[in-house]
Amino acid sequence: MSNLFLLRGRGLLHRRRLLPLWCLIFCTISVQSLSTLPSDIAALQAFKSSINPTTIPRFSCLASWNFSSDPCSPPRVTHFTCAVTCSSTGDHYRVTQITLDPAGYSAVLSPLISQLTHLSILDLSENNFSGPIPSSLSSLPNLQSLVLHSNSFSGSIPPSITNLVSLKSLDLSRNSLSGFLPNSLSSLTSLRSLDFSFNKLTGSIPRLPTNLLELAMKANSLSGSLDKSSFDGLTQLEVVELGENSLAGAVEAWFFLLPALQQVDLANNSLTRIEIWQPRTLESDLVAVDLSFNRLEGYLPTNLSGYPFLSSLSLRYNRFRGPIPLEFSKKERLKRLFLDGNFLNGTPPKEFFSGDTLVSGSLGDNCLQNCPVSSQLCLKSQKPTSICRQAYGGKPKSS
Repeated sequence: MSNLFLLRGRGLLHRRRLLPLWCLIFCTISVQSLSTLPSDIAALQAFKSSINPTTIPRFSCLASWNFSSDPCSPPRVTHFTCAVTCSSTGDHYRVTQITLDPAGYSAVLSPLISQLTHLSILDLSENNFSGPIPSSLSSLPNLQSLVLHSNSFSGSIPPSITNLVSLKSLDLSRNSLSGFLPNSLSSLTSLRSLDFSFNKLTGSIPRLPTNLLELAMKANSLSGSLDKSSFDGLTQLEVVELGENSLAGAVEAWFFLLPALQQVDLANNSLTRIEIWQPRTLESDLVAVDLSFNRLEGYLPTNLSGYPFLSSLSLRYNRFRGPIPLEFSKKERLKRLFLDGNFLNGTPPKEFFSGDTLVSGSLGDNCLQNCPVSSQLCLKSQKPTSICRQAYGGKPKSS
C-alpha cells in the first residue's frame, strides 16, 4: 500500500510540475489570439481616413497605422508604433488612449470616435483639426482627459460635453470656439482642470464644477461680473486665470477668501472696484495677484498685505489714488510689486529702498514725489505735474 501510494504521489507531483508549463503555453496562445474589437478598429479607420493624407508625415505616428495588422496585438514594432494604447478586456483588446504627436495633421474629427467606449484619454493637441467638436464625444463614458488645445476647432462648445461625468481634465484652449459657455458645466463633478483660454467665447461665467483645482478662460470675450454663485463650493480652487476678457463691476471680498486660492490673473478687464478683507486665518496660500490694466479706483487695498505668502502683486495701470501703504514695504515675502500707471501720490515708503529689500517692479508713471531714480523701482518717470494737478483738482499733496 505504501509503495502504491508513493507511486501515485510521484505521478501527482509530476503532473503538478507540468501544470505551470502547460498553463504558460496555453495562456501565451490565449493572449496572442486576442484581437481588437471590430468596432474599435472601424473607429480608428474612420479617424485616420478623416485626416488629409498630405498632412501625414512619413515618420509620424499615423503613418504607422497600417490596418493590415491588428491595431492592438503585439509586438507592434512596425505597425501602430505610437499614438494608440490598448488594454485587454475579456475576449478582446480595447483602445484606451489616443495621444497624437504634434505633426500638423489636418482633419475634421470623425464622430465615429464615439465608438471607442473604453477611451480614457483623447489628446489631439498642437495639430490642425477644424470644424465643430462632435457632440458624439458625450458617448465616451470612461473619458477622463480631453485635450484639444492648439487646433482650429470652431463653433460652440457642445452642451453634451457636460455628460462626461468621468472627465478630470478638459483643455480646449487656443482654438476658434465661440458662443456661450454651457450652463451645465457644474455637472462635470470629477473635473479638476478646465482650460478654455484663447478662444472667442462670450457671455457670463456659469456655475462651475465644485472640484476644480485650476480654472483658465483668459483671452476670450467673457462679460458680466464675478458672481459668487458661479464659484459656490469651490473650496479646492487654486488657480484662476480670467485675464483679457470684458469682465466688469466689482471683485467682492468673498473672492479672495476662497480657501485654497494661490494664483489670480484678472488683468486686462473692465473691473472698477475691489474689496479685500483680511484672510480669516494666517494659513491663506495666496501667492500671486494680477489686477493690472483694469479701471479700479480708490485707494490701494491695504488688506492684501495681510496675506502671508503673497510674493507677487500687480495693480499697474488702473486709477488708484493716494499714498502707497506702509504695510506693502514691510512684507518680507513680497518680491515683485508693480504699481506703475496709477495716480498714487506722496512719498513712497523708504523701506522699499533700503539695502535689505529685494523688491523688483515699478512705481513709475504716478504722481509720487521723491522717488529715488537710483532705485530700479523708480526708473520710469512720474506723470507730468499738470496731469497730476488735474487728477487731484489741484497740486497733489505729500503724505
